[in-house]
Amino acid sequence: MKKPVTAGTNVDNNNTKPSEKVEPDHIISADWIIPMTQVDHWLEKYAIVLSGSQIVDLIPQSEISSQYPEINHTCLSGQVLMPGLINAHCHGAMNLLRGLSDDLPLKQWLEQEIWPVEGQFVDDSFIYQGTQHAIAELLRSGTTCFQDMYFIPEQIARAVQETGIRASIGMVVMDMKTNWTNNAQDCIDQGLSVFDQYKHSSLLSFNFAPHAPYTVAKNTLEKLVMLSNELNLPVQIHAHETRDEIESFLNTHSIRPMTMMKEIGMLSPLLNAVHMTQLNETEIEWLAESGSHVIHCPQSNMKLASGTCPVTKLINQGVNVAIGTDGAASNNDLDMIDEMRSASLLAKLSSEKPTSLTAYQTLFAATAGGAKALGLQNQIGTLEKGKAADIISINLNTIETQPVYNPVSQIVYAASRNQVSHVWVNGKLLLEKGNLKTLNSDTILQQAQQWRDRIVNR
Repeated sequence: MKKPVTAGTNVDNNNTKPSEKVEPDHIISADWIIPMTQVDHWLEKYAIVLSGSQIVDLIPQSEISSQYPEINHTCLSGQVLMPGLINAHCHGAMNLLRGLSDDLPLKQWLEQEIWPVEGQFVDDSFIYQGTQHAIAELLRSGTTCFQDMYFIPEQIARAVQETGIRASIGMVVMDMKTNWTNNAQDCIDQGLSVFDQYKHSSLLSFNFAPHAPYTVAKNTLEKLVMLSNELNLPVQIHAHETRDEIESFLNTHSIRPMTMMKEIGMLSPLLNAVHMTQLNETEIEWLAESGSHVIHCPQSNMKLASGTCPVTKLINQGVNVAIGTDGAASNNDLDMIDEMRSASLLAKLSSEKPTSLTAYQTLFAATAGGAKALGLQNQIGTLEKGKAADIISINLNTIETQPVYNPVSQIVYAASRNQVSHVWVNGKLLLEKGNLKTLNSDTILQQAQQWRDRIVNR
């Protein structure tokens, strides 16, 4: 086991960018800090110094009184500070469909259950209130940034801005009429309109989000690749999710989806390929050579019996892997701590190697790996000078997580989301001692019940 860095150890690294002189205004200290800047590395008895939305220093706690004697100080004894978790793929407003149609195959679940309900109920209020519900759950489980692939992005953006969480909003594209748009071009136009409105936001980023190769035509995907390159925006797409998907695509197009994606130039550092449970060795090599990212959603894949993403092979080939929950309608939660545990254990089981997807690799995928996939690695994903203060605190001073030999493995293998105590996004406190600061829990619960009644009585 790697030894922890203790008070008095120099923690500067070569990747830290010099920043302009700023006035510190807040210090957060804890028993452990996991910066995610080095493998199996943590700091003991350290503190993070903030100035507004930015991290400006990491110092030993013994130096707080001499360096910053009059600054507001939050001391979190028995807790660990780490970068906020990044949910690299979810469908936020689907929280309102949690548990609606369980224990079904993906195709039947989507086409016979979910899509008809969405067609009847998805509107501005469904998206806005459902996204609020999702954000509340995300914050309570330590997620500070999420990628959202769902309809009506202006309502998603509204909920994000009001709440203070960070999000990468997918501009959804489908070649079919929905409650939101009439066709693929309409999706693109509507999405770009929202992008133009919020492109300078400090909390919002954007990506193109074609649903899947079987729901979006090749010429539309080609157009999105062109726009993605022009605007330097990621493309996130469900791909190679099930064996049936591959076989159906082969029957229709005589090639596998990844082959088509490669032919049109979709494989690139801007690609976020979600699920990817059905990959051959050649396709893994293509992903590695192109610098594409894979978003792993283990619990949704297990629940829908879609298959297992070959995470170990991907990482061994140098592919960046991030973790997402998928939507609460197919997971059935947005709990990234539980998702990490599932990801690591599933990788070990499927590879029959206990060394597969170590605790650190798993935590990396849920933080720095997610930031890299979403193109936000210069802002978030690690705790270091000059980066945004997206920080969470997890209480390890519980029966379930003591004693602590290694805080990284303790978080991945033993902790639960109810141990998340504090959440800061861009330096703003959004969760304090487990209580939401910018959302009303009673209102969210009331709205969820109202939607439940409407959907049940349809």
